Amino acid sequence: MSAFLATLDRELRAYFLSPLAYIVLAALLLVNGFVFWLIVSFLSDPRAAVGAPLELFFGQTFFFWLVLLFMTPVLTMRLLSEERRSGTIEVLMTAPITETQVVLGKYLAALAFYVVLWAPTLAYAGVIARYSSVDWGPVASGYLGIIGVGSVFLAAGVLASALTRSQLIAALLTFVILVPMFTFGLLENLVNNELAKQAFGYLNLWQHMDDFAKGIVDSRRLVYYLSATATFLFLATRTLAVRKWR
Repeated sequence: MSAFLATLDRELRAYFLSPLAYIVLAALLLVNGFVFWLIVSFLSDPRAAVGAPLELFFGQTFFFWLVLLFMTPVLTMRLLSEERRSGTIEVLMTAPITETQVVLGKYLAALAFYVVLWAPTLAYAGVIARYSSVDWGPVASGYLGIIGVGSVFLAAGVLASALTRSQLIAALLTFVILVPMFTFGLLENLVNNELAKQAFGYLNLWQHMDDFAKGIVDSRRLVYYLSATATFLFLATRTLAVRKWR
């Protein structure tokens, strides 16, 4: 347990002391601020359809997904690939720590930093509450969706980082994994077979966020996030174990 906590602490320090982390934070706030301004400006037009700003903010714009698809590889590309490139992974693996503890420590540090990145956007709900009423239930479920989707994307990034010594290749590999995960669900409306339609609908992340933004917490979505995250982390653990004995 102490080895796991030491890994978690080390990675958290690496995140919060890295200039790149603050560049990502600034970029995220800039893009999210711009998107929030666009949504409020659009809904302020009397000719626009009636809608809730925060419901649109939670995953209903292409910018939201664009941010996730590009931010996640940046957050995870270093985690294991840098350890392999510098040779410190061999030293780490000879210490009294399991591959699972290494992977979980690094993953949870990335997830914690991801949550911190999104925390400032709570101010948008405060702005809306200042001038109008806010239903906090959908706001909470919207953030639950953001954490759920992010947990899967970060786990995919950890796996990609375990597969290569290059941070750049790890980032590209993460992007290659995430793009199909995002686009599979969009095929729901392009197929006629009912079984295929249900399968694509289950994977439709856009629909997931639409439900969360409306305050609908479907346990099937949570099962998907947990199972996909566990699968990616298990594969990352096995990858480390295989390379340990080479």
